[in-house]
Amino acid sequence: MKRVICWLIGLALALGGTGMAARAQGTSNTIVNTLHNLSAGGPGTVKASSETEICIFCHTPHNATAIQPLWNRTLPVSAYKPYTSNSLKAKPGQPTGSSKLCLSCHDGTIALGNVHSRNQPIAMSGGVTTLPPGRTYLGTDLSDDHPISFKYDTILASRNAKLKDPSLLPTEMHLDSNSELQCMTCHDAHKNTYGKFLVMSNTGGALCNKCHQMGSTDIAAHVVCDSCHKTHTAPSGPYLLAEAKVSDTCLQCHSGTAGANQGPNIAQTLAKVDPHDTKSPVNLSNHIPNNVDCKDCHEQHTMQTSAVGTAPIIKPLMGKIDGVAAAGGPVVLAQFEYQVCFKCHADSSAVNPTLSRQIVQSNLRLKMDASAISFHPVEISGKNNNVPSLLPAYTVNSIIYCTDCHGSETSKRAGGSGANGPHGSSYRPLLIAQYLTANNTGYSTAAYALCFKCHDSTKVVSETGPFRYHKLHIVDVRTPCSACHDGHGISSAQGTTVKNFALINFDTSIVFPETTSKRREYNHTSTNHGKCYLNCHGKNHNGWSY
Repeated sequence: MKRVICWLIGLALALGGTGMAARAQGTSNTIVNTLHNLSAGGPGTVKASSETEICIFCHTPHNATAIQPLWNRTLPVSAYKPYTSNSLKAKPGQPTGSSKLCLSCHDGTIALGNVHSRNQPIAMSGGVTTLPPGRTYLGTDLSDDHPISFKYDTILASRNAKLKDPSLLPTEMHLDSNSELQCMTCHDAHKNTYGKFLVMSNTGGALCNKCHQMGSTDIAAHVVCDSCHKTHTAPSGPYLLAEAKVSDTCLQCHSGTAGANQGPNIAQTLAKVDPHDTKSPVNLSNHIPNNVDCKDCHEQHTMQTSAVGTAPIIKPLMGKIDGVAAAGGPVVLAQFEYQVCFKCHADSSAVNPTLSRQIVQSNLRLKMDASAISFHPVEISGKNNNVPSLLPAYTVNSIIYCTDCHGSETSKRAGGSGANGPHGSSYRPLLIAQYLTANNTGYSTAAYALCFKCHDSTKVVSETGPFRYHKLHIVDVRTPCSACHDGHGISSAQGTTVKNFALINFDTSIVFPETTSKRREYNHTSTNHGKCYLNCHGKNHNGWSY
């Protein structure tokens, strides 16, 4: 404490007079050439009209307040709205210590020239009284500013894996005597060597990373913290994001605008007919049902571009994100892509089927579970060992990603140049290729391009192959694939291996019960053979064999 007092006295004496101030103008490592020089000779637009003393706006060698040695200002008395979030693991209260000193100017409640050592306030140029609105004006609402006045100790660090132990802080960064993080931890009011009065350079997030350990990414723009975050007056509030919403923050670089930090053009994909809705406001608990944002599928601090994944292993571009297990229940670190999809498309039942199915099930986790009757192989390879229509790139042991079917039709994965991923598509529901489902659809390979990404179209409609009646149904009488097949699967609790083999789950708007028995079912009898009891396109199928 004695060292600090002596230093303050020395600074006040050295810079208090106009003569010494003039001789210090060439010194870049002092307060003289910074915006904290509020004297008439200061470099900023906010300054005194005639006052030549520099330190007087905060310090005085005589007649100081009892708040702190040499302190020349009163403290704000207003109640502040402190920062709060469910991720901090600490609960900052009202500002304390040195942070309260900073706020005596930066909250805008006390006149800049209102100093204790003068009988009258120091007149400011241009009629300015308090700090005007701008990036340095914080106001009394601190909920959109980096938290201050909370105890940063080993206990807090142990509760939050993304915080480093404070014992690792460099000498430039100080906690106060109560181990509380204050404004002075990151800012030095007397020096502006690194800009923003920072105590050290924040290039590449160097300052931020002294407290925070967010993981590793090889995306250059994601390394720079202030590409996405604002430490003060952040439009998003507690997330401290540069924009009001998560998605809008991401779209700063993913909107197709030319620039050094521009990534894949996600905005173009989101503008398609069927987008994932990323327009939800910031919500610290979770995303709103039917409304997601980028952070629900990506952990931006740990995304990797240099590595690739093999189904069903999660893609490195998703980062170290959470998910829902195949058996249900949350997983802190998703291992498989489908676990991330299950956050919305499983037990939360946020998305309902797009077709009128005979067996209705909105929980895709149950439809594609290893115990399900039949399913597309997203979790494990399929149960059917006889799939002769597969293209050479696939076998009955293949496993696919959800994003092999769901994504943009203009993406690189679809043969285009756009961004990969299920951000949006011209084909509902978020399909990477066309898949028509309307009755009386004229046959073409384009109409069912989604199916033919994996299945050989010539074998599917061949009159001599194992699917000899497919041509009759799909080509001749114009029945869509979806009339009989449910692309995701049929859960074990709702179907049977006889009635729901090979993804059979009828679209009830096209397939009706057989008029006599009132049955609407397919019975699998042997390999590539079965019987139908239904009414479709005016034809009554009473046990017709295939």
